[in-house]
Amino acid sequence: MFVLKNQISLEQTVKKSRFLAIAIPVDSEAAVKTALAEHSDPSANHNCYAWRVGNVYRFSDDGEPSGTAGKPIFQAMEGRQLDKTLVIVTRWFGGVLLGAGGLVRAYGGTAAACLREAELEETVASIGGTVHLSFQDLEIVRAKLTSAGMARVMAEQFDHEGCWLTLDIIEKHAEDAALLITNLTRGRSALKLDDNAAE
Repeated sequence: MFVLKNQISLEQTVKKSRFLAIAIPVDSEAAVKTALAEHSDPSANHNCYAWRVGNVYRFSDDGEPSGTAGKPIFQAMEGRQLDKTLVIVTRWFGGVLLGAGGLVRAYGGTAAACLREAELEETVASIGGTVHLSFQDLEIVRAKLTSAGMARVMAEQFDHEGCWLTLDIIEKHAEDAALLITNLTRGRSALKLDDNAAE
């Protein structure tokens, strides 16, 4: 899978209708809603979109005939193997009806042309995990996990005995990270992978 390095837009005219595609990096459904509110143009006839964040995806035809806008935009994203991406294609009607096939080509084609211009970055599969560490183990474990490139610390929650670390672990290093934690803490702490993690 790939992600966008930055936001990009592209405009084209198809039979007098103006189409503007905007591809936006997003990391959550909340970010999608914010971006849709910010980039949808109320003066346009249609603001159609598709997005994916992990296994969650949605698309909308925004009043165009069913299946003629959102799905072709999503297919353009799938063709580039994109994750954490929102693509909005806004249409200003130019007076010429495009028909169902023409709409599919216009929306999908505008999205695809925009995404061809985008700078992409390959993603690395990762899984979440948590571990409770004593104060004496915290610094060494955190330093070793991050310096070895096995995991990123996403959050820290301190209590009277130590600290809960929420980790984003590179999937191929999950076993190594668990073993590292067990060894460095002499068995006092164990990594717990999120339930959706591959075993």
